[in-house]
Amino acid sequence: MDKKLFEERRKKKFLVQSIIWFAFLLLLSYFLPEVMLFYVLCGAYDVSRNSNIDGRMLYRYFFGNGVPTWALSPFNILMDIVTLPYINKKIYQLEDLPEDCQAEIKELLECVKTEKVVDELAGRAEKIRRSMIFFKWYGKNIDNFYTVPAFHKDYKYIRTIGVSVFNKKESTDEHYGPLRATLRVLYNINDISSYDTYIKVRATENHWCESKMFIFDDTLSHQSFNQTDEARYCLFVDIVRPSKCHFVMDLFVKFIAAIMQKMNHIFYSSWVPLK
Repeated sequence: MDKKLFEERRKKKFLVQSIIWFAFLLLLSYFLPEVMLFYVLCGAYDVSRNSNIDGRMLYRYFFGNGVPTWALSPFNILMDIVTLPYINKKIYQLEDLPEDCQAEIKELLECVKTEKVVDELAGRAEKIRRSMIFFKWYGKNIDNFYTVPAFHKDYKYIRTIGVSVFNKKESTDEHYGPLRATLRVLYNINDISSYDTYIKVRATENHWCESKMFIFDDTLSHQSFNQTDEARYCLFVDIVRPSKCHFVMDLFVKFIAAIMQKMNHIFYSSWVPLK
């Protein structure tokens, strides 16, 4: 399909969905004003956690691809409370995490360095704009054409393991992760030399040529860019948020897993799965 035509259709679909959603919010405000007020207050707090707030970002949060995050904002606020006194740093360094969590991540990265992940995926991903492979999804091991035993181990913190592949000149729209029971750990597997491949979390940019690891709360508005002529292979890992009550947080994540096990296609609908 012609790229211009595709963009026009996408914008039209987005406009129609926004109108329908706006009408629904009006009805909810009329019939259940207390519920609507509660959600407005939760959403206002939730979105205020972002930096560089502007009208476009607010529109996306309340009427665009941020709506699932808004819908889950009461639960996400609860997660921030349950994990106290660990304050949500939004963007983390590895040293900010508990030592046993650091050890799991380091073990995973050592495995990635010895495995030929890029070589194994390149043949299937080279002609796809944006592709994804899961090895573990909310604690459940996923079988694929390519098996890495370390990715199927039972971990205390690590719950999701996957690899995303951006082909040349490929980027995402600004978007929000839905849930704050976990943190997202990203590690760029292949060596990047260009400054034009990076992730942006509002005012913060992490360029993979400068730092191969980036850890953040992915319910913040973020966007990934690959503006080069080479592919980008990025390991992404979800970990249970640090807490004094790890058992309780793990129960929350297991509860989410029971609901989300067959729903990854919804959140990664713009990606082609590698199987």
